[in-house]
Amino acid sequence: MKFKSIVVLVSSLLFSVTLFGDGLTLKSDDISGQISVNQVFNGFGCTGKNISPNLSWSGAPKNTKSFALTMYDPDAPTGSGWWHWIAFNIDKKTSSLATGASNMGLMPKGTVESITDYAKGGFGGACPPKGDKAHSYIITVYALDIEKLELNKSANPALVGYMLNMHTIEKSSIISFYKR
Repeated sequence: MKFKSIVVLVSSLLFSVTLFGDGLTLKSDDISGQISVNQVFNGFGCTGKNISPNLSWSGAPKNTKSFALTMYDPDAPTGSGWWHWIAFNIDKKTSSLATGASNMGLMPKGTVESITDYAKGGFGGACPPKGDKAHSYIITVYALDIEKLELNKSANPALVGYMLNMHTIEKSSIISFYKR
């Protein structure tokens, strides 16, 4: 009886590992614990290079139909945070972006980069108020259950966020910090 219980337990564990796997994982060689001058905005008093980071992701659920990316600062003194980057309708076959892809027009075909809180599309780097505490910058990849969000590049961040939340299967984030 003990042997049968052990076999059932081991079989259940193996099935769980197969069923759930490792999950969606986001990585970057450009982003680590601290934002570098490359990912700092050039404007609003900041003098960075405003280069979007390289990103790669793996472990997407099998029913993923597209991806989206965001970069968000919840510490911005606005009452609602600050959206630095919003990209959606990224083809499900895409699993990485090169350094500078947003700034150099190298985003995958069909990708929409909608307006950020800088009032323009594309990557807008970190730029917290001078003397403020270190801000958190959360870069997130979303695996979506829909091929296309029926939104265009003028869609505001709150609307895109709502649609992302409605269609997210799984997501993964990298958190980095910056203070000036």
